[in-house]
Formats: sequence, C-alpha cells, structure tokens
Amino acid sequence: MGMKIYTVDSFTEEPFAGNPAGVCILSEPRDENWMQNVAREMNLSETAFLLEEEDGFRLRWFTPASEVALCGHATLASAHILWETEVLGRRERARFHTMSGLLEAEQKKDGIEMDFPATPDEPAAAPIGLVEALGVVPVYCGKNSFDYIIEVESEDAVRRLDPDFAALRALDERGVMVTSAADTPGYDFVSRFFAPAVGINEDPVTGSAHCCLGPYWGARLGKKEMVAFQASARGGIVRVRLDGKRVKLGGRAITVIRGELADI
Repeated sequence: MGMKIYTVDSFTEEPFAGNPAGVCILSEPRDENWMQNVAREMNLSETAFLLEEEDGFRLRWFTPASEVALCGHATLASAHILWETEVLGRRERARFHTMSGLLEAEQKKDGIEMDFPATPDEPAAAPIGLVEALGVVPVYCGKNSFDYIIEVESEDAVRRLDPDFAALRALDERGVMVTSAADTPGYDFVSRFFAPAVGINEDPVTGSAHCCLGPYWGARLGKKEMVAFQASARGGIVRVRLDGKRVKLGGRAITVIRGELADI
C-alpha cells in the first residue's frame, strides 16, 4: 500500500477557507527530490512530510518550488492529522524536529496551539522596487530573518492591495508581509503575505509570518494576546500569544481530502 496523504484547511473551522496544506505521513525516509516532486504535484502553498522518530516526528515543508525553513499552517495541519488519525492520543503533545528547531503543539479548548520561535523584525530600508510593486505608501518598513514587513495606514489599504507579482519575484527574501491595525471589530491587526520568489503569489494564511507580526503589534498595542485576521480571498484567523522569545499560535483545522500515494 502507498503512503497516506491528506489536504487540511488550516486556521479555519470551515472547509474551503483558511490555508490548505498537504500532509504526507512517510513510512520510510525519502529524499528531498521525491518530496519536492510530491509538493509540486499537490500544488498547495506547502506540503508537510512527517517521519516518526524516537522522540516525535521529523517535519519538513516544501512549496511547489522549494523547501522552506518554517511554516505555521502546515504544522497545524500535521498536528491535526496526527490526532485525527489517532497516531497521537488527544492529550499527547505533538513534537516536531525541524529546520527551525523543536516545535510543539497541543490541544486546547479553542483549537490547537503551537509553540514557535519569535522572529522579530528590525527597521530596514525597502529594497528597490518593493514599494512600487506593492503600490502602497509605507508607514514602516522592517525585515526579519525570512521576510520584509510593511505597515500601511489602514485595513482598507491592506485589503485593496493588488501587487505586481513579477516584480516581487525579484526579492532576495522569502516574501513580504503587509499589515495594519484592524478596523474590523474582534481583530487586533490584519495582514496579507506575498511570496512569489518561493512559488506562492499570495499565501492565504501564514502562521510563520505571525511570529514576526505578533511581536510587532504586541509592542505597538501593548498586548500579549491578540486575534489576527489574514485578509486573503480565503481568509483565516490566527490567535497570537506572546511568551518571551516564543510565540504561541492558535487555530483550528479541518480535513478536506484523504488519499493514498501510489507506491512510486
């Protein structure tokens, strides 16, 4: 029999919303070219590959174009599948060994909470062409180890963005977060995330971006706990809790496809 593979919508309670991720549970180690080909075949923003180890699971994430060092929604999807398929008991913590160190997830009353490293930004000049590609007037520009962060004046400005993806593809970094304080009641801040350089024009809901957005807005709003909305066409809700050098990211997930890879 082939390996099990799933599509899970993350950071949502509704099917066909949030951010879809592939989750492939490996029965044996596979090389990165094979994983890259599967991710390209799935054609989702990320596909996660899980291999059980003595103390948790080895977890790797691939976009259709490349491997990435940190991914929130595919980690949420992976934890969801491990509990749903009863590989883990409901009270067990999911432990993932990744390129970004040990990541953990646990069941909470309001969904799954993941423990991620904070990746705060530093002020930085926008690279040539970035502002023009986004078509915005920045309030602030910064950069962390993965992405640029651009604050704009309003939620409406975030929602109206229509970037030049061909120009954004020239960025040296993974992508760019565009964000503002929220005007919509119930949310603290909103964002969108663009990463054409790694094969994703717009990511529907980006957990890893909130490892930067959380500290950024926590400092400006004076809050340790926040609710964020990523205003893509699919949309998704991310609960953010700051804990020193860690960021706790919370959300729900729902399985929409269950399948099996051919034995290839």
